[in-house]
Amino acid sequence: MTINKGIFIQNIYYMLSYAFQILKQEDYKQVAGEKFEKIHDLFAAILEKGVSRQVKQGLYREYVPMQEDLSVMRGKLNMGETVRLKVQNKQKLGCEFDEFSEDNLYNQILKVTIHRLIRTDDVAPERKQALRRVSVFFGNVRLIQPDHIAWNRLIYQRNNRNYELLLNICYLVLNGMLQTTEDGSYKLLAFSDEHMERLYEKFILEYYKQHHPELRPVAPIIEWNHTEEPDSQMIQFLPKMKTDIVLKNGDKTLIIDAKYYGKTMIENYDKATLRSAHLYQIFAYVKNMDTANTGNVSGLLLYAKTEDEVFPEGEPFVIDGSSIGARTLDLNNSFDLISTQLESVIYDYKLGG
Repeated sequence: MTINKGIFIQNIYYMLSYAFQILKQEDYKQVAGEKFEKIHDLFAAILEKGVSRQVKQGLYREYVPMQEDLSVMRGKLNMGETVRLKVQNKQKLGCEFDEFSEDNLYNQILKVTIHRLIRTDDVAPERKQALRRVSVFFGNVRLIQPDHIAWNRLIYQRNNRNYELLLNICYLVLNGMLQTTEDGSYKLLAFSDEHMERLYEKFILEYYKQHHPELRPVAPIIEWNHTEEPDSQMIQFLPKMKTDIVLKNGDKTLIIDAKYYGKTMIENYDKATLRSAHLYQIFAYVKNMDTANTGNVSGLLLYAKTEDEVFPEGEPFVIDGSSIGARTLDLNNSFDLISTQLESVIYDYKLGG
């Protein structure tokens, strides 16, 4: 990708600040004012500030299941382990109990991410030193292997809500890192399209939620406009139509499908075209939401532009009475210009005023 790294990374910070409101708090203001040339240096800065803040409040604790051989009974007796100890003439009991501990999955993820960022070349020396200072507070936390992390087990509640941003940063870091086999150091891979896609979607939704709540921005699932009975055998095999952003004003509705790709266009017989699967997808969304065929539901494919390629920006086209458009959001621009582009969507699709 031919991108301006400084502007691009700064825009990633802005997107993160919309997706995670905690980044707008006082602790992170210093990060917002810095210039970064490496994406993982930005991640390290956010992580250091966030973990320092969490250490002051106290690391999150939860009850963790433990198994231990003890001289006195604690918790529940593990009969198999106790019998094994008796056979070995050991005067101990196999006990199972819960312990209120810092050594839980949330802190284990933080520890391994800090550990790996310290050992990479893409993080500034002063940032590594700051990470070393906070790492000493994880002495009671085990260092786990990232491959074994069950990300789907993470649940955020009132007492660990501050961890949501931090662990999302950890996910981006650990899924973009490759261990070398030569000296045990770590090499960071490029920040991939897969990593950016969810962030890009969430940023656009949160942008409209904050600046245009009157448009009631949501990301609903659209029901298929089928004629069969609800218990039809085939209906259960239909894929879910999960939208990225839906904006409404009066009888006008706009469905935005946010797309992040290295190249927005594809070559088809030496001709640059839009991706047909994306057009089919947005058209299906529009027609299944506009069940009365009013033409008041429009669709927009909003691509992130990160490469110097020609994109056919222009007026939406009409298919079967429904307006379908495609345009780009240029992430190489300043954030003010990105905001202007997002605002123009509202007025071009007659949702403003």
